[in-house]
Amino acid sequence: MELIKKYFPDLTDDQYSKFELMESLYKDWNLKINVVSRKDIDEIYLRHVLHSLGIAKIQQFRPGSKILDVGTGGGFPGIPLAILFPETNFHLVDSIGKKMKVVNEVVEGLGLTNVKTTNARVEEVKGSYDFIVSRAVAAMPTFVHWTKGKIAKKSQHELKNGILYLKGGDLTEELQDYPKAVVYKLSDYFKEEFFETKKVVYLPLKYKP
Repeated sequence: MELIKKYFPDLTDDQYSKFELMESLYKDWNLKINVVSRKDIDEIYLRHVLHSLGIAKIQQFRPGSKILDVGTGGGFPGIPLAILFPETNFHLVDSIGKKMKVVNEVVEGLGLTNVKTTNARVEEVKGSYDFIVSRAVAAMPTFVHWTKGKIAKKSQHELKNGILYLKGGDLTEELQDYPKAVVYKLSDYFKEEFFETKKVVYLPLKYKP
């Protein structure tokens, strides 16, 4: 929790208490359904919560905007972002039912009213969104294909609507077909060694009906 306070000092008491509660909820559920590796569960704030919140260092989401979290797994980055932006609407999607069961339980346990969940492949999801977020579920070309036609027409943020993708390592080859992609190093925002190779890739996408 000290990590969250260090980088997000202006949170409300309610937001702090929700972030604090996350650890016990995940530890409890992880014993029943393994969604976070055993090594990671003890460092959940560093490896999962703060990592997810890296997206917020690139773009603050406006009230009323719609964010789609694709392949959310155990609820990352969607759940930490939903706590940080309580007036933004988050839609968390994953095709694996047992993972979505944990996500639903955590969302309920935290009392998050700005989160909707769907157990399905993203291609089956209808609707349009300001941003699509995710954490390294596929190479960028595959991810762009999966999420085709899901970007809203009107942009209401500093960045134009598109993808905000948490990735690591060398992305040169993966992004060679995307000249508009911008890579932000999380080590510019977070000083812990874990973030040395971690990045947020922003890819603006045009609205396609």
